[in-house]
Amino acid sequence: MARIKGIEIPNNKRIEISLTYVYGIGRSLSNKILNDAKVDINKKAKDLTDDELARIRKEVDKYATEGDLRREVSMNIKTKMEINSYQGTRHKRRLPVRGQSTRSNAVTARGGKNKTVANKKK
Repeated sequence: MARIKGIEIPNNKRIEISLTYVYGIGRSLSNKILNDAKVDINKKAKDLTDDELARIRKEVDKYATEGDLRREVSMNIKTKMEINSYQGTRHKRRLPVRGQSTRSNAVTARGGKNKTVANKKK
């Protein structure tokens, strides 16, 4: 199995799909990386040469992926929570952030069981 950014990408899939196992890489970015690295998108991951893997790794390093991207996203969320923006308050309350309805299904969409509140009577 080939390792890219610390992630084992599956061997039996096309490299275009295998690259999407790395956090922050979707289909369009995967295609862009493979075009820039001059690698055939229909090639299976197990059929790649060491030279092709090195070129792919070099292209992937140009983008924020995995740990760096996760850290960046979490810092953005913390910043919104600190400045008390609308999205920050929704994050604090563990409610949907992007305008989804909360009337019927917000509990399952955003984190499971309800939190119990002490001394609250119905």
